[in-house]
Amino acid sequence: MQHIEKYQKSFLKYLESFTVDREPKNLYNPINYILELGGKRLRPILTLMAAEVFGETKENALDAALSIEVFHNFSLVHDDIMDDAPLRRGKQTVHEKWDLNTGILSGDAMLILAYQLFENYDAQTFQDLAKLFSKTALEVCEGQQYDIDFETRDDVTVVEYLKMIEFKTAVLVGAAMKMGAIVAKASIEDQNAIYEFGRYLGIAFQLQDDYLDAFGNPETFGKQVGGDIIENKKTYLYLKTIELGSDDDTLNLKTFMSNSELPNTNKVEKVKALFNTSGASEATLNAVKDYTNKAFEVLETLNISDDKKQSLRLFGEQLMNRRV
Repeated sequence: MQHIEKYQKSFLKYLESFTVDREPKNLYNPINYILELGGKRLRPILTLMAAEVFGETKENALDAALSIEVFHNFSLVHDDIMDDAPLRRGKQTVHEKWDLNTGILSGDAMLILAYQLFENYDAQTFQDLAKLFSKTALEVCEGQQYDIDFETRDDVTVVEYLKMIEFKTAVLVGAAMKMGAIVAKASIEDQNAIYEFGRYLGIAFQLQDDYLDAFGNPETFGKQVGGDIIENKKTYLYLKTIELGSDDDTLNLKTFMSNSELPNTNKVEKVKALFNTSGASEATLNAVKDYTNKAFEVLETLNISDDKKQSLRLFGEQLMNRRV
């Protein structure tokens, strides 16, 4: 199997052919803008990788990979509107650079474009891809709603939080891998197994993101360390502190998080100290390992060669050990 950078290079070249000038410019320029902002391109790479794992060329999976990336960025455009976020990847968000109506309409068009890319496959593959895509897109919307609901709730549980990140993040990772398997016409058993592999990795990835938001290196993380704390987000670290910590830990945590007069730097340091002393930070790292290991257990059931299993395992280990 080729190295990750080669999948990335193939995808980016294909993306260039998609982000061309089209009319009306005020609809398509914002779409090209968000797609060209960069990012990890994790999901399309997984689609290409999965297709090759099951004996298909990565070239034949490019439309499915692009569909996943267009949908992911559509969700970011609308998420940014809901969050009233000024920046995305260090640049102006679409609704800030243009306006709210443009953000809504261009986002809508991206969702349609994502579906349209499936038309480049035969009828059965189109049907299978569209069916998976519809299920996944709806789950992502459900995950987003759970996330919004949690902002005004004080009784969110760890189980509820895990369901939220599964729907908001992990199902799209699983779908990205399953799409590659569908294009490769892998068996239903292998399609479902690679989906589970991706889903578990997606949960591990988001939990790792929660951890890095608090404890990552600001020079490599790519966004403000402690941002979740400043925004009073009920992350896995927060919920585990309440679950594992003392009554005093819980009281202090809620006091620090709700104190609008406490300077952000002090707030972040005090909350991080509670994450550590309660055992929440260690529990979060253990959860990352647990979900990664669950992914690796599923990996062993795939009907592929050992060297291909090893390549997928290495990819999972890189995700688990990332610092950005």
